[in-house]
Amino acid sequence: MNAAGKPARVRDVAGFAELLATPFTGAVNALRWERTLPGDFAEVVARLGPGQGIVALADEELTALDLSPAGRLAAEALLADQRLLREHDLAPSLNLIHDCVRGPDAGVVPTDVTSFHVDSAPIEVDTWLCTYHGACSEGLANEDALRKVDDPAIRAALLREYGGPDDEGFAEHLRENSFDLHYAPRPGARPYAFGRFALWRIATQWPGNPVLPCVHRAPENPPGAPRLLLIS
Repeated sequence: MNAAGKPARVRDVAGFAELLATPFTGAVNALRWERTLPGDFAEVVARLGPGQGIVALADEELTALDLSPAGRLAAEALLADQRLLREHDLAPSLNLIHDCVRGPDAGVVPTDVTSFHVDSAPIEVDTWLCTYHGACSEGLANEDALRKVDDPAIRAALLREYGGPDDEGFAEHLRENSFDLHYAPRPGARPYAFGRFALWRIATQWPGNPVLPCVHRAPENPPGAPRLLLIS
């Protein structure tokens, strides 16, 4: 955080065009378009009904819902965001996350989305996120994050599981299992909330990226506390 309490690696933009066109440079690896959206998103979630796990929602499913005027405003906002991203060659997915809780067998380095991590791709690509209902994602400044495989105790435990030397084969093992993409907050770290309705574009890890990837995580949400999330 800077002196004003704003995350130092986050830059605010005034609209979608700026969000799309602004390059990541210097320390900045996350762009945020803060906004308010009309409508009753809780009604949309309630009308979609109960379920388990993560359910991808089709446009037709939202259009067919029997909603009040406030609920219809929310559904139209969801559809409009997806149309906007598709018009710019993105592939958004609107997900109703009924539950996302880490299991007891997560291992030495949990690799689920509730662990602080960076997204990785073989080509230049960014991640887009927006939470409309429920708990929101969190970010962590890179200087406040320690890669878990660089922690001596965790690395030793992974080596014991691997059963071999700490060589290129072990490094490949870490990459194949995505262990190298996960982080722990350093002592005193202050994660920042992505907030509700803000549309984010965050940097990923790809060959040649001039900036560090954005460290972030999804919140755990138990059954009965669903989230509505756009991701691309």
